[in-house]
Amino acid sequence: MFGVYAPGRRAASLVYFGLFALQHRGQESAGIAASDGQTLTVFKDLGLVAQVFDEASLAGLEGHIAVGHTRYSTTGTTRWENAQPTHRQIGATSVALAHNGNLTNTADLAHELGVGSATTDSDLMTEAIARAVADGRSDGRGLELALVEVLPAFSGAFSLVVMDQGHLIGVRDPHGFRPLTLGRLETGDWVLSSETSALDLVGAKVERDVEPGEMVVIDAGGLRSFRPFPPARPALCIFEFVYFARPDSILDGRSVHAARQEMGRILATEHPALADVVVPVPESGIPAAEGYAQVSGLPYVDGLVKNRYVGRTFIEPSQMLRDRGIRLKLNPIPSTVAGRRVVLVDDSIVRGSTTRQLVQMMRDAGAVEVHLRISSPPYRWPCFYGMDTSDRSALLAARVALDDIADVLGADSVGYLSLPGLLEAVGGGDRSCTACLSGDYPTDVSGASDKFELERVARR
Repeated sequence: MFGVYAPGRRAASLVYFGLFALQHRGQESAGIAASDGQTLTVFKDLGLVAQVFDEASLAGLEGHIAVGHTRYSTTGTTRWENAQPTHRQIGATSVALAHNGNLTNTADLAHELGVGSATTDSDLMTEAIARAVADGRSDGRGLELALVEVLPAFSGAFSLVVMDQGHLIGVRDPHGFRPLTLGRLETGDWVLSSETSALDLVGAKVERDVEPGEMVVIDAGGLRSFRPFPPARPALCIFEFVYFARPDSILDGRSVHAARQEMGRILATEHPALADVVVPVPESGIPAAEGYAQVSGLPYVDGLVKNRYVGRTFIEPSQMLRDRGIRLKLNPIPSTVAGRRVVLVDDSIVRGSTTRQLVQMMRDAGAVEVHLRISSPPYRWPCFYGMDTSDRSALLAARVALDDIADVLGADSVGYLSLPGLLEAVGGGDRSCTACLSGDYPTDVSGASDKFELERVARR
């Protein structure tokens, strides 16, 4: 997500470039909403940022306020209607919303609202906010007051950028599961971004994180901060450090790249291997492999080449695309692995299909042994906070004993980073959500549903 409030500038153009820096967070669809103070316009479509937008589409997005989004579906199917930002018109007020995360009380909210056509968390949230705007006062603070009213009703993970014709608003849920950063342009104008790395691209400097449970409102009067939620323990998703975030981002004051290198160093101490070379799985496995090589004393070599024009296989919406995608995305370099015992370092094993193919690639390229080293603990539990892993039966470590995983993957050995080691590496164990690794959920997830629940409700 990316938002800009910049009087005198074309905000949509800045958002467009910001979304390029956030493309790794989702490749299914992209969209931008913009306002000139009177009219709010939305343009969105399926595809990557460069596929969705051109000069003509950007030319129609006039104004000094804009929000944008790149989608990775954790609720709803991949279709145009589910692309973001979502939009509602309430009398003379237009509202657009972009959302990162997952609600865990969608069924209750859908019932309360009489869900109608709402088919995703973002659609449901927009509907709730729109109704509160319609019911509230029209004193110029309609959206702000509506959010203060409805936000406590949302449960789960949600970082939001919301706008109407005159306001840009950023929100993080009380636990802060998903990141949201506040930046400033050289002109002093405000920017909201899911990651700090996107601020660099538009020439903005990091001001600070939007805090868990905070709502910031930006308008002609400047920036105001509100706390519409009861206090809660911060719980930034640990997988932001392991996998999701770009290595050049800063999360909760910690360099993602430095944290990943430390994961590799600790992993080498916990799970040494009799081997000849350390090979990373690009991209997020690279810093961990560097750290592993530093401590182990083994040479670090590039054994896999990544085609950077292919999207992430984990984020693609079907298993068939994941299986096909790995062969499009990565190719081995036989000259660096042939005849050698290889330590193959990756960030995680979720379903296992990609890892199995990677191990076979190494063997086909001539590796005599393949020792997998994973810079996170076994992924055993469903995520209900913004990762598409709600089906536990699909998680390899949830259905296969640890001692048998190497055989299932065709590896000579497998070593996972321990949970204490991971928490040490990120330096924020008391501020992290580890639910997918530990089964310890920071919120009640008894009402959580699968990603298509709202679409089934809407069809009834």
